[in-house]
Formats: sequence, C-alpha cells, structure tokens
Amino acid sequence: MNAMTECNHHNQCIADAVAEAKSRCEQQHVRFTEQRQRVFELVWASHQPIKAYDILAALQKDDPAAKPPTVYRALDFLLELGLIHKLHRLNAYTGCAHIEANTPCLFLICAKCGEVSEEDSPSLSNFIDKTAKAHHFQPGEAALEIEGLCARCA
Repeated sequence: MNAMTECNHHNQCIADAVAEAKSRCEQQHVRFTEQRQRVFELVWASHQPIKAYDILAALQKDDPAAKPPTVYRALDFLLELGLIHKLHRLNAYTGCAHIEANTPCLFLICAKCGEVSEEDSPSLSNFIDKTAKAHHFQPGEAALEIEGLCARCA
C-alpha cells in the first residue's frame, strides 16, 4: 500500500511523515534542515513519483536561487536515511510508506496512470538473504520494481 495514494487526509499524512523523519534524524544524530524538510515534503505532497527537476521547479517558486545540487544533496540524504525511495525504472522519487521496516520493498508501478504501490516484503527479504548466502554475496540495498497495470487501468 502506498500511503501517498491511499490517504484520505493527505496533509495529516505529510505532517506524520515529517514527524517520523525528524525522529529518525534525531536518532541518527543528523540535522533535518529546512531545505531537506522542504524536499521531503515535496516528495510526499506529490501523489505520483516525482522527478528531481520537478522538485527543483517547485523549490524555485519560493527560492529562485535553488540549484540542482541542492536538490540532489537533499535527495541523497533522504535516501541514505531510508526516508524516501528512488524508483530507478521511472528515475523518480517517492516517500517511504514503511520507514520503520528494514526489509526490501516491492513496488508495483502502473504503466498507464503512474500509480505506485509500495509493499514491505519479509518474504522477498528472506529470498534475497538465502540466495545471497548461497552465492557468498553480501547484498546492499534491495528493491523490486514491477511494471504492469493497476486495478483501475486493467
């Protein structure tokens, strides 16, 4: 389930996500600067995965001096803390609906409308761990992106 597309009270979901992000930053002893928070809020405010240059365009409405490195540094920070995900298939970013989970995610991406559903998948995690162990491989970050049609578009 993607918290961003299934939410009926989106502003509250954004506020809850920001509170969770601030808490994660405090736990990690890192700063959740205004710029990082603004980028995080823009990712969560989008009902679809959002590209870096769309984030930049939104930032430039309030701060015309904003530049791409500012956005990419904030995105890298948010990715490193597990607060957002990069969908490589779309070259776009989405908020993490399962911040507390420490397992690989499964993303179902609708090729027609662009909706993304995020699922926390312990069974995928078990499969990756088992396969990696069999090959004496140390896995890093893992996510599975599957493109198809959502129920509305099928």
